Amino acid sequence: MNIDENADIDRFTSRRSTVYGQRGVVATSQPLASAAGIQMLREGGNAFDAAVATAAALNVVEPTSTGLGGDVFALYRTADGDVGAMRACGGAPAEATIENVRESVAEENDVDSEDAEMPDTGAHTVTVPGTARGWEATVDAFGRLTLADALQPAIRYATDGYPVSEVIADAWTHGEEVFETDNAREAFLFDDEAPDVGQTVTFPKLGATMEQIAEKGADVVYEGDIAEQIADEVQSQGGFMTVDDLADFEVEFPDPISTTYNGVEVFELPPNNQGLIALEALNIAEEIGAHESELGSADRIHYFGEAMKLAFHDGHRYITDPAYEEIPPLASKEWAEKRATAIGEEANDDVSFGVPDASNEAPGRQRPPNPQEPPEPPEDSDTVLLTVADDEGNVVSYINSRFAGFGSGLVAGDTGIALQNRGSSFSLDPSHPNRLEPGKRPFHTLIPGLLKFDEDDWAAFGVMGGYMQPQGHLQVVSNIVDYGMPLQAALDFPRWRYREDGSLAIEERTGDSVGTKLTRRGHDVRLLSPSLFGGAQIARSDHGTLSAATEPRKDGNAQGY
Repeated sequence: MNIDENADIDRFTSRRSTVYGQRGVVATSQPLASAAGIQMLREGGNAFDAAVATAAALNVVEPTSTGLGGDVFALYRTADGDVGAMRACGGAPAEATIENVRESVAEENDVDSEDAEMPDTGAHTVTVPGTARGWEATVDAFGRLTLADALQPAIRYATDGYPVSEVIADAWTHGEEVFETDNAREAFLFDDEAPDVGQTVTFPKLGATMEQIAEKGADVVYEGDIAEQIADEVQSQGGFMTVDDLADFEVEFPDPISTTYNGVEVFELPPNNQGLIALEALNIAEEIGAHESELGSADRIHYFGEAMKLAFHDGHRYITDPAYEEIPPLASKEWAEKRATAIGEEANDDVSFGVPDASNEAPGRQRPPNPQEPPEPPEDSDTVLLTVADDEGNVVSYINSRFAGFGSGLVAGDTGIALQNRGSSFSLDPSHPNRLEPGKRPFHTLIPGLLKFDEDDWAAFGVMGGYMQPQGHLQVVSNIVDYGMPLQAALDFPRWRYREDGSLAIEERTGDSVGTKLTRRGHDVRLLSPSLFGGAQIARSDHGTLSAATEPRKDGNAQGY
């Protein structure tokens, strides 16, 4: 029975404050997951242990957005002062060539192979999941506890059950459409339906899988019975994943990329992630003085939005797996200086104007026919991001996702693992920079963020939600750096977003005449629901003072210890 039939996920009537803690702070999109992170801190763990425990708990309490069948990334600053990144992102199967996938898709859909397109869901969208080895690598490299310790809260939630919260219950209805196989519907639906708000649910199969990981380590997901069930599930639906593809996966620790924005250094993940888009937008916004506009004004949205539009054009034109293509210096101040010439007082539809000569492109590189269009699938995807800071000086931004909701729609045998559809970002066009190739990692939307205010003042942050992510980074950073907002106020403030179709969306809470003024500037203004403007989290260590804030558009909270 639905215990809260009047739940309204679009309301904004509650007041939140920035949360402070002495030993640690955790911010995430589900309160039970925040509690798991705090538990690790109380048991002697540090921010990295807490991040993994929180992420694992979200696998259970927010299964609509994340899971062992997806990928995980991190940006962090350690107590020793090291700044780094972790990338646990798998690639396409070895047999997933354009030719093989085209033939398979054509046969499934009864079309000519030349007309076959990369599907949004299904077996061909499943790339090697990085989550389990990513979690293990995090605690092994930086934590004080073990992976088994970090998984205990998640195992308890899966086995003993928990009541479903409002926003997550609404998102869960997507599962009724995407899950078609019996084992998938049995794993995530209840009497063939999504759960109601407040309904207590359990995941015995997922709990048993996590117990195996706790006992034997992450390798059980990539070798042995669990790996065989993942490969068998994909192959049974026409895909090409093998146990060898899974076993070959390794976690990476790439160097972060960064720029300065009005005196603050902003760190992002390098390609294949879209961090370059956020950095380019910040540089262009700084170059044109967008921060000089009045807070909440149409001017501010216009200038920041135009900067974002250009950065999207360039990012979707060039960003891909750097092992396969060379990428221009999109995060350089010189690039931004040239791009900024395209911005005026009116909306500019010629976003290719002012593109620097990308002379360092790989020889013979061919661009997609319409580089303005982002890769598919659509821009509104589901992710979880959490942030943690502890009293030693560690700050961690940690992000997990299966991409679109429950991902591909496939659940691996009896494991309870829903598999991601990240491969849907590939193109079957051989001239596209994100064309499908064996082993290649797809264009990835996930971008944790890190801010350096000074040597002893750091913040871990991020904004979930597909192509909203770099736009959210731009707005949250500006709210804090340009306008001096407290952390929670910076997340509460109404947002805008540049859409794939060229429109500019705003929230209902935006000022009364702002939409009209933007329309007069030539923008195609749309009003969208709050759930489409991302989900932000932030945790800060400011000379020993720990604080955190959480996204009001989600179910979560920030907790201090």
